[in-house]
Amino acid sequence: MLTNYVYKLRPSVTQINKMGGWLDMLRSTYNWSLADRIAQYNQQFIQGDYCDIRTKGEACPLTCFVSKNGASGEPWKDTKVDKDGKLKNSRRSAGDIQITALPELKKARPWFGEIDSTVLQQNVKRLDTAYKNFFVRVASPSGEGRGFPKFKNRSNFTSFTYQMGVKIQGSKIYLPKLGWMRFFNSRSIPIGFTIKAATIRKRQDGWYVSIRIEDKSIPDYVSKPLDEVKSVLGCDLGITKLVYLSDRYQIDNPKFSTNKKVKRTLKIRQRRVSRKVKGSKNRKKAASKLGRFHKKITEKRVAYQWDIADTIVSRMVDAIALENLNISGMLKRCKVKTDEITGRFLKNGQSRKKGLNRAISDASWSELILKIEYLAAKQGKVVIKINSKYSSQECRNCGHIDKSNRDGEKFICTECGYHEHADIGAAKTIRDRGLQIVRGDSPELAVKQLNAQKVSPRSMSKRGEFGNLYKQDIKSVKS
Repeated sequence: MLTNYVYKLRPSVTQINKMGGWLDMLRSTYNWSLADRIAQYNQQFIQGDYCDIRTKGEACPLTCFVSKNGASGEPWKDTKVDKDGKLKNSRRSAGDIQITALPELKKARPWFGEIDSTVLQQNVKRLDTAYKNFFVRVASPSGEGRGFPKFKNRSNFTSFTYQMGVKIQGSKIYLPKLGWMRFFNSRSIPIGFTIKAATIRKRQDGWYVSIRIEDKSIPDYVSKPLDEVKSVLGCDLGITKLVYLSDRYQIDNPKFSTNKKVKRTLKIRQRRVSRKVKGSKNRKKAASKLGRFHKKITEKRVAYQWDIADTIVSRMVDAIALENLNISGMLKRCKVKTDEITGRFLKNGQSRKKGLNRAISDASWSELILKIEYLAAKQGKVVIKINSKYSSQECRNCGHIDKSNRDGEKFICTECGYHEHADIGAAKTIRDRGLQIVRGDSPELAVKQLNAQKVSPRSMSKRGEFGNLYKQDIKSVKS
């Protein structure tokens, strides 16, 4: 089993200054490595190599570490003997080349020697992960993955990772090159678990450490196979109410960041920041106060979501059917409309959609889904992602689908007159579609639903992919 524990650190002033300097140096290394890869791509695939007429040899017009010649003239890994007894060379990846160049970086800039070597290596691997997520999105027809890696600034680069050398004794933790540091030991590590890695993060109210621990003797969480599922609970996510369940239970939406009181407080504190002189200490103090208030809102939302997830998962059901929502697509801006004759911009509804986008972001559906998947996996329950298209417009009596069937929270079928609460009816429709997958009534629909499932990379770990149904489940559906 692999899991993470988070603690708040109590560093000294010297350690705080040292970690702050590390973040600045690591951010510059990350940005330099990204620029190096972009330059290599430009010179190799866009600008191209030019040929010397006298020697008829290729020459690179630019010089960068991730080039065809390698970081130090060695673009190949050590030779290996394959199964046929032949020598085989394998080209090093861009990440391997940049990691190999780290000792040269320390020689050129000795102050980088203050940073632990594993921290520098993990910083380059962090860029590798960003590239991997980008290429997953390019190759995936469904648009999974992330966008192209971006250059970092102080606001979005606030962490670094140790790969080894971390030790814990009581309420003190040892971090290489930083020494022993006190922390709030609010949760003791169970016996038998070993520390695999540690990530240090800077937040508005201090520094935190996330420790990854592992115990191979404890088995991973295993979900119940589909053929053993007898009952399904349907969940419909909303704004007025956060969740509507198929058993007619409704969960309130407190609107932590969009209620009247919080919006007024945010407006006042943001105004105080904007009125301070840029670069002054008073502006930093006001910005820190605003950031702490945002963090307080986030902590309230997270605690409430864990309570909701536990309420949903603890129901006496074998499986939970959730909507397979494209939340990032829902938050996109409206397309620009222009007049064909004058070329002027026309109203496209973006000003009205702005409030809806804020409400969706405040509800944080994706984080709630991750928590439900995690708790369901711990209890051995199955989470099924359902295509919720027309779920709130489909009549449960006659199957008629029409946009005019729904009027707010009211549902009145224009064909047969059937009436019900629109969102609760949608939750029941999601439950029925989940039952179709479980029972195998429609194998083509089942396979389509399974292929359409999306799981965020943050919910993936070595213990399995929460919310995914495994290959043997798909075979049971087909049969």
